[in-house]
Amino acid sequence: MILGNSLKSMYRQNIVVFTGAGISAESGLQTFRGTNGMWEDYKVEEVASIEAWKNNPELVLEFYNKRRREIANTVPNSAHYAIAKLEEKYNVTVVTQNVDDLHEWAGSSNIIHLHGEITKARSENDDSFTTYDIGHNDLHIGDLAPDGSQLRPHIVWFGEKVMGMYRAAEAVKKADIMIIIGTSLKVYPAAVLVDFATIDCRVFLIDPEPIHLSIPKYEHIQKTATEGMEELTRRI
Repeated sequence: MILGNSLKSMYRQNIVVFTGAGISAESGLQTFRGTNGMWEDYKVEEVASIEAWKNNPELVLEFYNKRRREIANTVPNSAHYAIAKLEEKYNVTVVTQNVDDLHEWAGSSNIIHLHGEITKARSENDDSFTTYDIGHNDLHIGDLAPDGSQLRPHIVWFGEKVMGMYRAAEAVKKADIMIIIGTSLKVYPAAVLVDFATIDCRVFLIDPEPIHLSIPKYEHIQKTATEGMEELTRRI
């Protein structure tokens, strides 16, 4: 019995935190789909597709330049910091649909960005996804990658392949605890990640909205990201 307790104390549980726009919204960032979301101001097909890039790259660049400037003037909130603090006791993988760098700012060290990173760019003609850090600076027509091609935002546009899905699914399969924060689970294929959780995985959903998961057993903490993480970190 003593040996069993000793082994248990040595084992660091695996936590996967799956975040969406709701967590960044509490830092003041405008969401895409919610009330007063960005898609009310822009047509998706004009700024977030490969066709838009081919037809009007200046508009696409300016859309993401504005977004980058907004993020530069934003700071992580207490939910971001609470997630980073989990690393003191757990093996934590953050899987996020967000393209901002607030998780990085807060101190999380293992982050999978499913939809890209707005602080990075890549060649429009390079399928190897070699990226270049641009921070919160603007991108312009004429800014070239080393291969001589125009730099484009390192963002997954509609119709493009989601990044890191395999890594994210493998992390969820190994999770002892999965925490889902601030996502409507309406964006596919990211929304199916919860289905990779094992039957023994404890799943917590933090969202003020009445969202329902596809798995049979989970706990819904119907609060905002900051309030929900404050409650959950007292319990786990």
